Amino acid sequence: MIYQGETLSVTLMDNGIAELCFNAPGSVNKLDGAALLTLEAAITALEKTESIKGLLVTSAKDAFIVGADITEFLDKFALPDSELASWLGRANSIFNRMEDLPFPTVSLVRGYALGGGCECILATDFRLGDASARIGLPETKLGIMPGFGGTVRLPRLLGADTAMEWITTGRDHKADECLKLGILDGIVDTTKLRDAGIKLLQDTGLHHWQGRRRQKTSPLTLSKTEAAMSFATAKGMVAAKAGPHYPAPIMAVNTIEAAAGMSRDAALLVEQENFITLTRTTAARALVGLFLNDQLVKSKAKKAAKSATATERMAVLGAGIMGGGIACQAAVKGISAVMKDINNEALQLGMDEAGKRLNQQLERNKIDGKQLARVLSDIRPALSYDELGNVDLVVEAVVENPGIKTKVLAETEQKVDENTVIASNTSTIPISELAKSLTHPERFCGMHFFNPVHRMPLVEVIRGEHTSDDTINQVVACAAAMGKTPIVVNDCPGFFVNRVLFPYFFGFNRLLADGADIAEIDKIMERRFGWPMGPAQLLDVVGMDTAHHAADVMAQGFPDRMQQSGSTAIDLLFKQKLLGQKNGHGFYCWQQDKKGRLQKTDNPQAQALLQQAFGQTNSFEADDIIARMMVPMVNEVVRCLEENIIASPAEADMALIYGLGFPPFRGGVFRWLDTIGLNEYLAMADHHAGLGPLYQVSDRLRHMAQHNQTFY
Repeated sequence: MIYQGETLSVTLMDNGIAELCFNAPGSVNKLDGAALLTLEAAITALEKTESIKGLLVTSAKDAFIVGADITEFLDKFALPDSELASWLGRANSIFNRMEDLPFPTVSLVRGYALGGGCECILATDFRLGDASARIGLPETKLGIMPGFGGTVRLPRLLGADTAMEWITTGRDHKADECLKLGILDGIVDTTKLRDAGIKLLQDTGLHHWQGRRRQKTSPLTLSKTEAAMSFATAKGMVAAKAGPHYPAPIMAVNTIEAAAGMSRDAALLVEQENFITLTRTTAARALVGLFLNDQLVKSKAKKAAKSATATERMAVLGAGIMGGGIACQAAVKGISAVMKDINNEALQLGMDEAGKRLNQQLERNKIDGKQLARVLSDIRPALSYDELGNVDLVVEAVVENPGIKTKVLAETEQKVDENTVIASNTSTIPISELAKSLTHPERFCGMHFFNPVHRMPLVEVIRGEHTSDDTINQVVACAAAMGKTPIVVNDCPGFFVNRVLFPYFFGFNRLLADGADIAEIDKIMERRFGWPMGPAQLLDVVGMDTAHHAADVMAQGFPDRMQQSGSTAIDLLFKQKLLGQKNGHGFYCWQQDKKGRLQKTDNPQAQALLQQAFGQTNSFEADDIIARMMVPMVNEVVRCLEENIIASPAEADMALIYGLGFPPFRGGVFRWLDTIGLNEYLAMADHHAGLGPLYQVSDRLRHMAQHNQTFY
């Protein structure tokens, strides 16, 4: 044994080959602070040991190294520039010393080698993997870029264009692609990987491995013309895709460009400087916080699943687009689904919805014909409640009408097993109200999917007044097994997501009533604030009939602030049957292009309708539009936390991002409030307080501002 540390060990075999094996406590290897310190000590031990002929870098885990410990990031980001630079410099010196060892080195990659794990294997001369190897640099997804040499070594190994694509997209890559590109030197059966690594080290000639090393430590060989074309093209593509709110991808391109003609050590200093710059951005803090919030939500789901009854068979009541989507999602994840409706036409619609989705996956090579057939065979259409006798969970997804829902739920309870859990996919109707029709309300809760089911990651699990913990745990576990992110909320009209969405829509209604332009509002909320679509387009997607009904539910539930006086823009379009994408006419006109995608154009009918009701359009400052749209939503989000509708700021922010598409680079409402500061937010809200109760800030928020408190 040459070295034994907390996270790795180094041994020397009889053949003169040393093995550095990562084996941290826990289920995975992370390149955290402790791992870097032990790696530094291990390199020192290797440098002092004579007669080593080569080094294997391996992992005792199923994954090589999954990346850095992201829980350390926000503390690192808070360090002064000099301390952060010192940390980066020390880490890079470790990898430089590994790269400069006086003997050949090879990494053996099983599973994930991501982020710092990828940068670690880049510091070795050769890399072999098995078929499970997945390699990538995902840092830009966290608002930063590689900081341990990734922007320096990867371009010199794969070429600038490939390296920029890898780094700016943040995707990981399968073994066969890595072999084709040259980041892997071979793919070997798992059982033979170690022997192959030893053989490679023993067969490697002096010139071969030293030549490899010179390639990674020398400047890129690009002519001025090649460099100009390569980097200009990359900047254009990255700017168009990432947009102005995500600075990390374009910073990575600029870093590779600036360092292209430099030595390794000089290039690493450029990377270090630009990495530090990114850690100071609000996007980096928000995206790292988002990752940590996601881990929190997933850990809660895993905890619930440990004590839950597994759902092997489920039923969906209502075979429309939503019901068909739920049944298909369950079957895709291996949960057989009965899909019940009252007529064959509805059942056919549900099966068509499932078939449409599966055929799209087939066309994209996501599944094969056998998988498609298996999924469809796991969806069983039914006209009778008798098919529900042996299911573990029933999801009611009939029309959003409390009278119909209560009737269906009561009928269902009489037909299912006494241990079967029943859930309603209602989007607005209080669960405790629906539960009044049931004999066992403790086995009932809400399970609110978002449309389209296969794309939207969030499922709200709504706890009613009498819902048991066992019921919540089972539904949370089922949602997670379906590949969704479940977040538990307490009951109220609209629950959490729709409750906070409609004040946003009411702010939009008021802006239109005051003469704002539809397209201008959408443009500002998309380009300036960062929503994936503006409120007018979102309403067209939701459907004016659905929005009109939900607005009435919210007005009845919260009449003090959500009761609207007079006809709103939503009312006007609903009465004229301008329903949005459902019938091709809403705030915009919608038509399919040659690829079948819906495209929007201005709708003169809607504009004339609004002008007749509210008069000529007026001009508003962008900041004014943002404030008038966002303050009602933010205030309602805060109320939901204060009323314990949502358990924590982290869960609220994840629900907003996964359920509504709240801009990830802002991290959610609570992260945004912490970023801009509560005093600035209060000034924004108070400036518009005359617009009504939705713009009134809670006393608790004012108290937090007075005491300089934050949500995180």
